[in-house]
Amino acid sequence: MMNHTEKVWSRMGSKLSRWYSKLMTVVILAAALLLPAYAAEDMWTVANRIIIDVYNHIAGISTVLAGLMSAVAVIGAKLSNNQHKTDQAWDWLKRIWIAWVIINGIGAFIAYVTPLFSGLNTLTPGTGG
Repeated sequence: MMNHTEKVWSRMGSKLSRWYSKLMTVVILAAALLLPAYAAEDMWTVANRIIIDVYNHIAGISTVLAGLMSAVAVIGAKLSNNQHKTDQAWDWLKRIWIAWVIINGIGAFIAYVTPLFSGLNTLTPGTGG
């Protein structure tokens, strides 16, 4: 006749072996299916590429819109028979080109300043801080 301890271990042993085999199956499948993710670029390179791409789109759109609105302002100034409306059209033309210069000036400033900071975005291990 089996004592109490032997009964517990005999019941638990069959359950433990099933749980262990299930756990090991999951571990082996996870190890086989998980692929290591290697980053091709670091965060700063990706951010720089995104900023340049977005700015190029903004500059392109602003140039097209500045040309279109300039044409509208010039046509409005030339076709107007009222001096006040003509002056307003020329004022709008000035505002359009000032805004275009500011938008493209931001890009020129960023293009000039970015190389000055090239090396400050790296972390070197072992330096205190």
